[in-house]
Amino acid sequence: MATAKPKAAPAADAAPAAPAGSKKKLIIIIAAAVLLLGGGGGAAWYFLDGAAGAAHEEPSKESKKKKKDPEAKPEYVPVEAFTVNLQPENGEQYLQVQFTLQVAGAEQATVIKDNMAIVRNRVLLLLSSKKASEISTLEGKQQLAAEIQAVVTDPFEKGGDEQEVSDVLFTSFIIQ
Repeated sequence: MATAKPKAAPAADAAPAAPAGSKKKLIIIIAAAVLLLGGGGGAAWYFLDGAAGAAHEEPSKESKKKKKDPEAKPEYVPVEAFTVNLQPENGEQYLQVQFTLQVAGAEQATVIKDNMAIVRNRVLLLLSSKKASEISTLEGKQQLAAEIQAVVTDPFEKGGDEQEVSDVLFTSFIIQ
């Protein structure tokens, strides 16, 4: 009987050793999970904070020009009629034209209205440089609309932002 007792003791010791080994494995697994989650959270913070930091930077002039508010409702700014002498071809001819500018939103409409003297001067110089034959066809009128859009879009102040003029709509066009 003395020999049976020593064998029973190692069997009893073996059973508690198995839970100690699985506790050790559990601790290692939990530690690994905490490290992975911590690393993933740190990486997410790094990349998201970098993107948020870039969003707080002052946008460049070029990016300001390209970004348009997609929900901004277009505004229409009517321009008073122009009557100008055209460049001579077959005697004296003149052009009487009236148009409306389509701009990107109320802010742009206000900028155009506040600088209407500059707009009128630029358009007057452009119109008086034309010949009747250049602007009497459909293509000529479309070209003139593009040129008016270009001169109105130019910044009003040196180093200023361009205006966002999306279209020139003729409301009256008479050549005599």
